[in-house]
Amino acid sequence: MSEHWPTADNAFLTVTDLRAGYGAAKVLHGVSFSVEQGTVCAILGPNGAGKTTLLRALCGMIKVRGSLVLDGDEVSGRAPESMARLGVAHVPEGRGTFAPLTVEENLRLGAYPRRDRAAVDTDLRRVYDYFPILRDKQRDAAGGMSGGQQQMLAIGRALMLRPRLLLLDEPSLGLSPLVTQELFGIVATINQEERTTVIVVEQNAHLALGIAQQAHVLETGRIVLSGTAAQIRADEQVTRSYLGIQVKP
Repeated sequence: MSEHWPTADNAFLTVTDLRAGYGAAKVLHGVSFSVEQGTVCAILGPNGAGKTTLLRALCGMIKVRGSLVLDGDEVSGRAPESMARLGVAHVPEGRGTFAPLTVEENLRLGAYPRRDRAAVDTDLRRVYDYFPILRDKQRDAAGGMSGGQQQMLAIGRALMLRPRLLLLDEPSLGLSPLVTQELFGIVATINQEERTTVIVVEQNAHLALGIAQQAHVLETGRIVLSGTAAQIRADEQVTRSYLGIQVKP
């Protein structure tokens, strides 16, 4: 295994026998995995596999059974507000920006759980450095921006939390290939410079594996394949079987 494969000693997030769903509909059936601090973990799989439900479970949006341990603390059952205060930031599919508010107002909303107000302005400048287009449009209404710009805004707003764990749900959805490449490059830079742990759910397996150190494939609510990103990329037959796509360019 690669040095990036988490063990009991270096795991930042440990998920054990996680079960979740919506009412009587069970979606996750005993998911277990761990993530090393400061790495990127890709969650791959076909539509309906439970990827979005997994991220919602990790940020406290839905009730779960099983264990979630974050940096040594059991956090399963905590509300989203509590998870945010622990440094878990969730960028949902569809971005979820507040269209009538300005770009800067959206970004400042991301810092609402924080108490270190003196540092918020510093972090705002840091987000503008990552996404210069947001600085240019800081006084514009978020709803008037392109899809790619709104996705950058959604990630920027999450960064205003100063997250220890960043959850990204289909960040490339609806974006052009050029914008998608740019976005994933920025996410990789954030991971490397800030040492922010990232879990990314993504249909574009090639891009996700390009920035990840480890990956898990979900199918019908269960992990059916795990390995380093390099191992997953190398196993074309298995990836085609589970993802229905070619991961190599």
